[in-house]
Amino acid sequence: MQLTRAARSIGRAFDDALAAAGGSLPTWLVLLSMKSHNAGSQRELAEAVGVREATLTHHLNALETAGLITRRRDPANRRIHIVELTRAGDEMFGRLRAVASAFDQRLRRDVGDEDIARLRNLLDRLAANVGAELADSAPWTELG
Repeated sequence: MQLTRAARSIGRAFDDALAAAGGSLPTWLVLLSMKSHNAGSQRELAEAVGVREATLTHHLNALETAGLITRRRDPANRRIHIVELTRAGDEMFGRLRAVASAFDQRLRRDVGDEDIARLRNLLDRLAANVGAELADSAPWTELG
C-alpha cells in the first residue's frame, strides 16, 4: 500500500507540474517517445509508449488538434500513418523536458546515487515477483 500511495502522490505532483506548463503525462510520453525513438509510424509509436494503438490514436487526435504533430499516410503503404512533430510540438517538448528535469531533481533531492540504484533494483525485483518486467528502454527512464 505504501508503494501505491507513493506512486499516486508522485504521479499527481508530476501531472500538476506538466499541466502548469500546458502539457499532460500522455503528451509528455508521446513527445518523448517521438524524440528518443524516432518512431515514424503510429504502430511504432504505440510500442515505444507502451499503449495500444487505439489508446494512442485518442492522444494523437488531441496532439494534432493542438498543432503539436502532423499525421499523413505513407505513400508506399496507405495503411500506415506517419507521425511527425511540428515546430510547436518541438517547442512543447522542450518546455515539458525542462519541467520533467526539474521535477526529477526535486524528487531526487537528498537521495544519493546508491539509493537510486537500490530503488531501481528493488522495483525491478518487485515487478518480477508479480510476473512483470520493467522495460529499461522505456522513454521516461532516459531522464536519469
